[in-house]
Amino acid sequence: MTQRMFTATICALLFTGYASAEKLIHKADMPQAVRKTADAQRQGAVVRGYSKDSENGQVEYEEELLVNGHTKDITMDARGNVMEVEEEVALSSLPQSVQSALKNRAPQGQIRKVESLTKGGKLVAYEAQVYTNGKHSEIQVGPNGERLAHEE
Repeated sequence: MTQRMFTATICALLFTGYASAEKLIHKADMPQAVRKTADAQRQGAVVRGYSKDSENGQVEYEEELLVNGHTKDITMDARGNVMEVEEEVALSSLPQSVQSALKNRAPQGQIRKVESLTKGGKLVAYEAQVYTNGKHSEIQVGPNGERLAHEE
């Protein structure tokens, strides 16, 4: 992507209200501990980019990867600890209970992408991007297809 295209994309996002506080950065802008974790996590993957964000006053870094044709995003704290992993999975590869729960939560929509959400090394949810009547939304279910008490 050229610099001009990148700038145009960012401007379009800002004007349409889809931009977040997330800031694109270079690997060199991350603390040494975060770079070390990022290097370990990317084995066998293509790096799509890095970003920095602040959640509840805590700085977080994200490494966006492409692994064997699917996305994988690693969120780390400033000390390099992995906080969350979002990894694209095929809907058909999930247990039937999870597939059914996602489809039931999006009865009129088309499920476009599903990711597993792992925190502290433990699968906590599946998140699906849904397209319904021209609008995008996200839904989540627990590891066994159950409703979650709160969004992960």
